[in-house]
Amino acid sequence: MTVDVSRAKVLDGVAHGFLGRRGGVSSGDLAGLNVGLGSGDDPALIAENRARAIAAVMPGARLATVFQIHSARVVRAEAPWPDDSRPHADALVTDTPGLLLGILTADCAPVLLADVDAGVVGAAHAGWRGALGGVTDATIAAMEKLGARRERIAAAVGPCIARASYEVDRSFFERFIADEPSNERFFAEGPKDRPHFDLEAYVVTRLAGVGIGRVEAVALNTYADPDRFYSYRRATHLGEASYGRQISLIGIAP
Repeated sequence: MTVDVSRAKVLDGVAHGFLGRRGGVSSGDLAGLNVGLGSGDDPALIAENRARAIAAVMPGARLATVFQIHSARVVRAEAPWPDDSRPHADALVTDTPGLLLGILTADCAPVLLADVDAGVVGAAHAGWRGALGGVTDATIAAMEKLGARRERIAAAVGPCIARASYEVDRSFFERFIADEPSNERFFAEGPKDRPHFDLEAYVVTRLAGVGIGRVEAVALNTYADPDRFYSYRRATHLGEASYGRQISLIGIAP
């Protein structure tokens, strides 16, 4: 099975891709293209899966990833870090050709950004904590420090858990309303009066709200498509011992 790559029209001409679980060598609950170093999978299988992911997006590139902590911290990548000394952050930016930025997700929203004219790209891991904390805002600011201009930046929000699958509690809802009352529009009532949150729409709105004029959402639900995507929440509901992570990649061709 070939590696499954979803691409965004708004990033046409940029080496990028939102990858799922198809086309990998892992097995069992983690079957497929699992790239998660913290998943408990065989490191040799993870290495092979990462090599396949790179080959599907920018053959011959180097891959930079971070130790994700659900924050708004952004780092500049100029080369890959060793796996055991990756910086703790949730977004990366670069102007280095031949370097792929990688963000791992399993329900959170991956966000890929590019200013083609400046030769600057970024990748962000936007779970609800990072999204609320401003990880996309911080990524844009970091790109600007490398010469990007926000009016030229295009952004795409990749596969993530959709509102129909994302039940939350009242304290979650109240946290978002306390931050901004208009955030109520991202919630809908679900069964038993439990709110459901639209993470994708929230992230898209945050991007547009800070001046990103070209934003695309791929509208793919990780929870509802087990053959194509890993999902932390689905794995938890099924009582699986672990869960895989998919990767989203963007880079500047050498």
